[in-house]
Amino acid sequence: MRLERSMPILQVRDVSASVAFYERLGFTASLWGDPPDFAIMNRGGVTLALDRAHDGTVPTNQWWAAYLYTDDVVALRDEFIAAGIEATEMHHPTEYGCDDFDVVDPDGHRIAFGQDRGGTFGL
Repeated sequence: MRLERSMPILQVRDVSASVAFYERLGFTASLWGDPPDFAIMNRGGVTLALDRAHDGTVPTNQWWAAYLYTDDVVALRDEFIAAGIEATEMHHPTEYGCDDFDVVDPDGHRIAFGQDRGGTFGL
């Protein structure tokens, strides 16, 4: 038996606003509720869920909320910048063997996009 995929669930203040941001990152949305209070976002083999924070409080991670792997991190960063998304400079850390950059969504969730260089934690 094996695990097949994962779906981080991010609490957000406004599902529609968050969906619009993730659509700019190339994700497609499936929505629940009117107005939406839950969404599942997909791009390639990556799935993220957006769940409306019912008390209006959105917890943030002390660093990354999700780390998403790509086969071409430079091209993905270029795509996001061309779409008007603010992205950090490329990071080239030695401790975990990936090149990566971050974006921050409307609720302050930091999402990393990385490419494995064959390091300790890369896939």
